[in-house]
Amino acid sequence: MNEAILNPHTRQRRRSHAEKPGADSEYAPIVTELRQLRAASQLSRYRGAAPRLPSREAIGDIVGSLISALYPRHFGPPGLDARDADAFVALTLEEALPALKHEIELALALAQEDARDAANANPRSAGEITRSFAAALPKIRAALDKDVRAAFANDPSANSIDEIIFCFPGVAAIMRHRLAHELYQLGAPLLARIVAEIAHALAGVDIHPGAEIGEGFFIDHGTGVVIGETAVIGRNVRIYQAVTLGAKRFEVGRDGELRKSYPRHPIVEDDVVIYAGATILGRITIGRGSSIGGNVWLTESVPPGSRITQAKTQANEGGHSI
Repeated sequence: MNEAILNPHTRQRRRSHAEKPGADSEYAPIVTELRQLRAASQLSRYRGAAPRLPSREAIGDIVGSLISALYPRHFGPPGLDARDADAFVALTLEEALPALKHEIELALALAQEDARDAANANPRSAGEITRSFAAALPKIRAALDKDVRAAFANDPSANSIDEIIFCFPGVAAIMRHRLAHELYQLGAPLLARIVAEIAHALAGVDIHPGAEIGEGFFIDHGTGVVIGETAVIGRNVRIYQAVTLGAKRFEVGRDGELRKSYPRHPIVEDDVVIYAGATILGRITIGRGSSIGGNVWLTESVPPGSRITQAKTQANEGGHSI
C-alpha cells in the first residue's frame, strides 16, 4: 500500500526505531519538554511504571468486525452469499474476540496501576469478560432487531428495513451503544467509553455506555442527542434530535470532589415520545405513555400519559395540571 494515503498514525507505526529524531533534531528541545511533562503526569497517576494503553484504533476495528458479525449481509464482504454467512461470522468472531480480550487485558492492567482506581479494579479476568460478552451477542442482535423495527414503524421516510440498517444514524448509534453497554456491565468501562465515543463521532449521538435502554428504542435524525450515564429508558421509547437526558446538578463529597456513579439522570418509562430539542434534567421520572414537546425544559417528574408542551401543561385523562 502506498504510504502517502495512510493516516499519520499508521505511517508513524511503520517507521523503524532508527528513524527516530536524534539529539541534533531541531525539535529535540520540544521532545525533551514533552517527555518531562509525560513523566510528571504518569508519576501522579500510576503506582508503578506507566502501563501500556488500549488502542482506540484497534477497538474501532473490533467494533466494526462485531457489527459485521451481527449483520453480515449488510456489513460483511460485498456479495456475501447467505450460505457463507455462518462461516464468515465464525471467522470474524475468531479474530475479533481474541483482539477484544487483549484490549480488555490492557484496560484491566491500567486500572490496577491507576492509583485512584486500583481499589475498584474488576476481579474478573479478561477471558471471563470476553466469554460473557460473546455469549451476549445473540441477545444484543435480538434487541437491535426490535430497535430497527421500531425505526421502520415510526419514520414515514423509511422505505425498508435494509435502508434503516444501512443509513439511519440513530440505529448506528444504538448498535454501538448496546455493545458498549454490555462491556460496561461486565466491568470494562474504559473500553465501553471508547466504543461510545466512536459512536458519537460516527453518528453525532452521545450516549454514555452506562445508560440502560430498553428494546424498541428509536432515535429519529439523532444529531445532538445526549443521554447520561445513569439514565434509564424503558421499552418502545422514541426521541428526536437534540434531546438531552442530563443531570440537573453535580453533588460534591466531603472531600470537595465531585461524587461519582450516583443516580442523577432521568428515568423514562415505556412508550414515551420526546420531541426535538427537549431538555430533561435530574433524577426525575417521565411516566409511561407521555409526550414531551419540542424545546421543553423539564426538571420535575410527570405522571403517566402526560402531554407537556411549551405553550401549556396538560396531564393524563384525569385532566390534572402539572
